[in-house]
Amino acid sequence: MAKDHSEADLDRELADLPPDLRWREWMRRIEAVLFASASPVPREDLARVVGQGVSVDLLVEDLAADLEGRAFEIAQVAGGWMFRTRAIYAPAIRAAADVGDLLLDLSEFDVAVLAAIAYYQPVTRDGLKDIFGKEISRELIGRLHARGLIGTGPRSPRRGAPYTYVTTDQFLVAFDLESLQDLPDREQLEDAGFSAG
Repeated sequence: MAKDHSEADLDRELADLPPDLRWREWMRRIEAVLFASASPVPREDLARVVGQGVSVDLLVEDLAADLEGRAFEIAQVAGGWMFRTRAIYAPAIRAAADVGDLLLDLSEFDVAVLAAIAYYQPVTRDGLKDIFGKEISRELIGRLHARGLIGTGPRSPRRGAPYTYVTTDQFLVAFDLESLQDLPDREQLEDAGFSAG
């Protein structure tokens, strides 16, 4: 309800402004929304703060151009946009800030299991066992789940209805993917020497 009330109070069209100032104000609104959000903001949500029929894509493109030379950028991930620090500044952030136990602290096997889940989702622990030829521990699944990289999918129709696992939007953000279609092709991985199962 509050969202509807806020939208009613927001002058989306800005008809009293000249076109160049109107465009600049829409860019700043998008910037404010992205700045305030901890997760990717979808196009539909950004469209709520600009005039009807205005291209959110073009506004984001112009905002990205405005940010050239800054320490942060706009990234299109998980079906939306978000601000993130440019990769070149990662060493400075690690040196100066307490970044805690980040996603980068995954073992090679953790990443392999995560990749298998991404490619074969929804997949059960038994399905992962078939892929890797060994039991995948509940502890490993728990670590990936605790980091928000995987979630539970639909129950398997098999006897006992075991849980299945799927990747999350946090997985897409962590690996800088707009969607699962951006995963490397399995054949390309196999050609590069990685076995996808």
